[in-house]
Amino acid sequence: MVAAELIAEVMGGRSTLGKRIRSVQDLERAVSSGIPKRALRQTAERIYSNGGAIREMMFRVVPEATFKRRTRLSPSESERTERLARVIAAAEYVWSDRETAREWLTTSHVELSDRTPLEAAMSQLGARQVEDLLQKLFYGIPA
Repeated sequence: MVAAELIAEVMGGRSTLGKRIRSVQDLERAVSSGIPKRALRQTAERIYSNGGAIREMMFRVVPEATFKRRTRLSPSESERTERLARVIAAAEYVWSDRETAREWLTTSHVELSDRTPLEAAMSQLGARQVEDLLQKLFYGIPA
């Protein structure tokens, strides 16, 4: 649903990732080799302006002590970061407005067991639910 370039842009784009992402294959190679930890901060800052909320989101993906020790995320941490960036990019695409997407992502939803879409997206299955919900919203299917 969302182009790899948009997902990469949520994570800080070329300046953060160190290369231009043009395809899903480029994105997959970057993620599997471990992306810079700055990409996680960029992703969190896309949603939150409050420093405490940014850190809370980041440290749900990577424990704080681990985050401080590293310059790059592990492949699994990179996958979690990409998953969150993908959900954010999809919401921005559906809503065509960053602020509206941010509000939707941080508001609990009955179809997500009263979790926020960002909370749900912390797991792979939850992210799929969020993406399905966004697809329904995009195509005007009752959600």
